[in-house]
Amino acid sequence: MKRILVTGGAGFIGSHTVDLLISRGHSVIVIDDLSTGVRENLPADVELHALDISNSEAMANFASRNGSLDAIVHCAAQASVTKSTKEPSRDLLINVLGTINVLNIATANSCPLVFASTGGAIYGNSAPRPTSESSVVEPAAPYGASKAAAEIYVRLWGSANALSHAICRLGNVYGPRQRGDGEAGVVAILAAQITEGRPVVLYGRGTPTRDYIHVEDVARALVAAIGVPGTFNIATGVETSVQDVYELVLLGIKPDFSGPPEYAPLRPGELQASCLDCSYAKFALKWVPLISASEGIHAVAAKLSESFTAARLSQDITRRSKQNRRQTP
Repeated sequence: MKRILVTGGAGFIGSHTVDLLISRGHSVIVIDDLSTGVRENLPADVELHALDISNSEAMANFASRNGSLDAIVHCAAQASVTKSTKEPSRDLLINVLGTINVLNIATANSCPLVFASTGGAIYGNSAPRPTSESSVVEPAAPYGASKAAAEIYVRLWGSANALSHAICRLGNVYGPRQRGDGEAGVVAILAAQITEGRPVVLYGRGTPTRDYIHVEDVARALVAAIGVPGTFNIATGVETSVQDVYELVLLGIKPDFSGPPEYAPLRPGELQASCLDCSYAKFALKWVPLISASEGIHAVAAKLSESFTAARLSQDITRRSKQNRRQTP
């Protein structure tokens, strides 16, 4: 059994990684500021520290009180491309300074770190497809730039301290627990829009492609990368258009729905196309994706729709209960 820290562990990708580690018998500690993650994503007995990774003093205090870590999986981040174009300094603070703070904890414990980076956003629009890890890094938005900068620190800190740090460049991750109210995660956003009867907007007029990877496959890759130095693309190697994603989401929620979506141009910083070559991860990590986008998206959309509906009903019940208490003399 190993003692493993997962940053962002109450979030979408982090919580699935926590579940996998626990299922394999490891002891898990979580750092999460709960700005997007929720405590309910974690088993009740998991130790949670509500910390902002960009708070250097708080992270140093954590390090001084929590030694004997065997590994760190670093998932905490500001992950929205569109938000990064509006607040690039926030990306710098969380994704770069925050990563340095986490690296310092790894150094203090002499343990390996796995960094959840990004694929398409870091390679940019000019990269050949499928894109290998040796391709030029040319981000199209501050989000990708912040991840690229953080990667440099991961490699530097690993080399300077003789630690086997790994970088996993993820495709477009989708799956259960993904939030539908943000600007990242098109599968969840579309599922929320369709479930709630809101207007559906397909940016790039439905033509942009991404390499969609199920969160359970991502969690397996992050765990497999513990102690294996290097940079690895984690995706499926298959391009799926936004239009196709929309149709797969419809298939999972309302297969008889015929209302047309709204088509809009790409927003600043968004890519036209992305597809990753994952052959190195298959060789070095002995990892392969098990869930295809064509099979996984519609099934996930159905589950997300159920969870969004349940959450809305719970909110309505709570709201009515508060109103009744206010009206009771």
